[in-house]
Amino acid sequence: MIAPLWTRLDNAAIIYPSCRSRRYAAQFRMSVTLDSEVSVRLLGEALENIIGRFPGFTYTLGKGFFWWYLHRLENKPVAGRSTGMNIFSLKENGGYMFKAGCTGNRITLDIFHALTDGYGAMTFLMSLTAEYLRLKEGIQPEYGGWILNPADEASRVELEDSFDSFSGLRGNLDKETRAWHIPGKKEPYDVLHNIRVSLSAGAVRAKAKEYGCTVTELLTSLMLAALQDTRRQDRSGKSNPNLRIEVPVNLRPLFDSRTLRNFSSYVHLGINVKDGDLPLEEIIAMVHSQKERYVKEAPLVRRVAANVALEDNFAIRCIPRLIKKPIINLINSLKGDRYCSYTLSNIGDIKLPDCVAEYVRDIDFTLGRARGKSGSCACASFGDRLNLNFSRRIAESEFERFFLSWLDKTGIEASVKFETVSERSTATHIRSYIPMQRVHIGWGGTPLVI
Repeated sequence: MIAPLWTRLDNAAIIYPSCRSRRYAAQFRMSVTLDSEVSVRLLGEALENIIGRFPGFTYTLGKGFFWWYLHRLENKPVAGRSTGMNIFSLKENGGYMFKAGCTGNRITLDIFHALTDGYGAMTFLMSLTAEYLRLKEGIQPEYGGWILNPADEASRVELEDSFDSFSGLRGNLDKETRAWHIPGKKEPYDVLHNIRVSLSAGAVRAKAKEYGCTVTELLTSLMLAALQDTRRQDRSGKSNPNLRIEVPVNLRPLFDSRTLRNFSSYVHLGINVKDGDLPLEEIIAMVHSQKERYVKEAPLVRRVAANVALEDNFAIRCIPRLIKKPIINLINSLKGDRYCSYTLSNIGDIKLPDCVAEYVRDIDFTLGRARGKSGSCACASFGDRLNLNFSRRIAESEFERFFLSWLDKTGIEASVKFETVSERSTATHIRSYIPMQRVHIGWGGTPLVI
């Protein structure tokens, strides 16, 4: 099908254009590592072959009098060499809100969140990867799941704004208190630190089963334990005992949606340490209970419906965009990350057909520079590897160090790589001060034990 010439932004996307600047944009990266060097020419051909199957990815931002909107592009997207995870210019990118590229054995996909969420982005990347392998290796991919057939016509349900189903429903937002934030020296806006922690997915699942929780609940709990340790060193933060992890929730399976646009919400999972730090087992029990309570249809409907009602409010709709922009930007700046200490986004287990998986070595998911909090973590698993990418905008890495220490205490081994990415350079290096016995620090692919 041909995408409409223009359409509205979905409810989750309307905030992002107001906040986008050279210093901040809601941007993230998906990447796949293959077993051989990626050809830019073949990647460009694969991109041209699949873009018609993803008409929702052919939109750019348009500026209306009252709101931003999505306007269909007529030019073709171009694949190039991957650069650092800095904010890319829509104008210099032909208007496209995604950027596909490669470096060495790696295919990367950078996404402006106004276009889609992690599910939509990963579906696009896996479909692009399968088409690239078809061109290069001559395979015949098995289509389904994460991989869509470029010869098929896109379905209308893939283009729908699934938030429309919440219009007119009564909702309310939870009253929340401010959360403690990790302090530190802010880096220049074009600098992003990343720590990639690679784990055995089987070992993590076994440990989660041992504790009676899910993988996401275990990782959340370990992060809360690390936040306790980090807060203990911060004298200025003693007055705020609220430690919370923001966990995005894919709404598609809960509300029977197949959209490739944004369709996710979030829950806050946390602890209060006013009366002292909590043992890991107690944290896990609290996180498990909270997630079971919040990740259900009724509470999610209330939250999403309240957000949709704000967008539908006649008075708000009548405010010109030029006035809305600074107001939305200010509110997001003051309150966007106010109620969470950190973010954990888990895209889950990426299952691929054998003919594609044979050539795939790794899959990664990385969140861009946060605005109000110190950093975020995104993770994805493929085969027996669970990769966590901790991105941060401060110089200090104590939180990550404490998280690695908790992994060690639970008996989970980790391979770790440190990167500092900026517009000026990309450096991969090791830090020797992390006190671990079973943690492997990777440098140029060589594992070192410290």
